[in-house]
Amino acid sequence: MMLLNGRFGQNKYIEQMKHKKVTFAVFVLLRTIVIGAMVMSGIRGDYENVFSCLWVMFLLLLPSIVEKEFDIYLPNVLEVILMLFVFASLVLGEMGNYYIKFPYWDAMLHTLNGFLSAAAGFGLVDILNENERIKFRLSPLFLALVAFCFSMTIGVIWEFFEFVCDVFFGMDLQNDTLVNSFSSSFLSGNTNALVVVDGIQDVSVNGRPLVTGGYLDIGLYDTMMDLVVNFIGAVVFSILGYFYVKNRGKHKFALHFIPRRKRRKKGKKDEEKD
Repeated sequence: MMLLNGRFGQNKYIEQMKHKKVTFAVFVLLRTIVIGAMVMSGIRGDYENVFSCLWVMFLLLLPSIVEKEFDIYLPNVLEVILMLFVFASLVLGEMGNYYIKFPYWDAMLHTLNGFLSAAAGFGLVDILNENERIKFRLSPLFLALVAFCFSMTIGVIWEFFEFVCDVFFGMDLQNDTLVNSFSSSFLSGNTNALVVVDGIQDVSVNGRPLVTGGYLDIGLYDTMMDLVVNFIGAVVFSILGYFYVKNRGKHKFALHFIPRRKRRKKGKKDEEKD
């Protein structure tokens, strides 16, 4: 909380958010739920969740901080989705165990992350593209490609983070997957030969049964699936972004997700309508 009341004093950001009625309503609702969860966690003595709730409250305010400090306009739809993403990931996913209760919860969030990251990358480059003081003009196709690459880079960096946490801190962010077959050249002792192990029903370690239902893949399938759905989200937005730039003013759907430089006087009304 000190961080929120220090240089990034929360009052001015909350006041700024009040001009966006829907965004502010979502912020108040989510913040109220998080405060309730923090109180309950404190009563139970679960101080890890208390810290997580404090972190979530800061992240819910982060879009407004970015908007004000960097003079960037975040569309209402984008800001609401960002807050819901934080809530779904940290509160429902981690604290509510939705990652375990709903098998596709993680895939959904990674798909959304790919989409939003592409929007962020697209917006950053498009801001430069429209700056009259910078001789910097990119074609719609190249802008879409940059957005795609930016999104995939964010996805890869996140997987690096999960890998580091698992290897060096003994965590399990890269979830295990049960598979019933795999191919390996290592088992043959010859890299030119391939051994196919099929019909796996159980795994034993040192003679002790470890798991039933298949071979325990440690992280690879989870990592690749996360990158695949991130790819899907990035491609979807890159296509939307391409047509947005190619036909400015005609395809406004993408406009709801693209950060852009704040307009002065003339564009102020347009931003309020967004």
